[in-house]
Amino acid sequence: MQYKRWYVLITLVLLVALTMSGCGMLNQTQKKPEPAPPTQPSAPQKQVVQGNEPDILVFMHETKEKKTMKMEEYIAGVVAGEMKADWPVEALAAQAILARTFTVQAIEEKGGVPARGTQASTDIKEFQAYNGKAVSENVRKAIEMTRGMVITYQGKPIHAWFHASAGGITASAKEGLNFKDAEPAYIQSVQSPDDLAPADVQNWTASFTKKQVMAVLTKMGKTAASIDSVEIGQKGSSGRATTMIINKNIEVSGPEMRVGLDSTKLKSMLLDKVEVSGDNIIFTGKGYGHGVGMSQWGANKMATMGSKPEDIIEQYFKDVIIEKRWN
Repeated sequence: MQYKRWYVLITLVLLVALTMSGCGMLNQTQKKPEPAPPTQPSAPQKQVVQGNEPDILVFMHETKEKKTMKMEEYIAGVVAGEMKADWPVEALAAQAILARTFTVQAIEEKGGVPARGTQASTDIKEFQAYNGKAVSENVRKAIEMTRGMVITYQGKPIHAWFHASAGGITASAKEGLNFKDAEPAYIQSVQSPDDLAPADVQNWTASFTKKQVMAVLTKMGKTAASIDSVEIGQKGSSGRATTMIINKNIEVSGPEMRVGLDSTKLKSMLLDKVEVSGDNIIFTGKGYGHGVGMSQWGANKMATMGSKPEDIIEQYFKDVIIEKRWN
């Protein structure tokens, strides 16, 4: 009997010990985990802004008045002024995104058109082309499908450059515009499907008198008593003339000469040849415009082939994001 009592006592002690041990394990399992040590905050991520459509003050070049209008109303007039209103909606939509980006970038970086005290202007020499009367149903559709869309690179609106026709290949900013700042990383020289452009855009000839060229040289701070020769100097990656050589020893900027002579006649610096003939200097080339960014005729062709506005933007601008700034 004494043996049995000791056996029972020992058994009870063991059971209590096991129970206490089990409770300890259970408590350890259910114990609330310690909070993780604080970490360094990550770099802030750019968020899409979902705001309201802004009103902007526009200088109306024709009437010299200042008019407040909704941003999208203004953009519709720009698209109708910059592109043919009966073009495919997708091409017009790509133009709308660029026009909106151009406007937002100008407002954010320099307040729009400070000389006018406005955020935009309908004078193409100051801002963008504008034709409110030419807004078509296609233009309205293009505006509606891209409302608030702005192209950004590293969170900032890009330089939304565009031109009529690239002549088959686009240019870098320094090459086409004599851009003084560092070459934007999002600008690239790419093949462009410009074969729907009119014949006088695909290939053209422009003639200027020696007197006209000499006048431009004077404005550029160069002097020449006469003009005996005009040659293409350096070329950029797309083949555009970045410099012109006058009389073998006077070097001038190609893009600046184009603007000085008349950029509607000397349509591009994608030149095939330049020759002096009697009292005239004759340029032969292809394309229309500085060649930087989106080609409008290229966008037209891409749209007819089924490309979306975003596809067109991605063709001409590298590593960009299309943000929706307002609904």
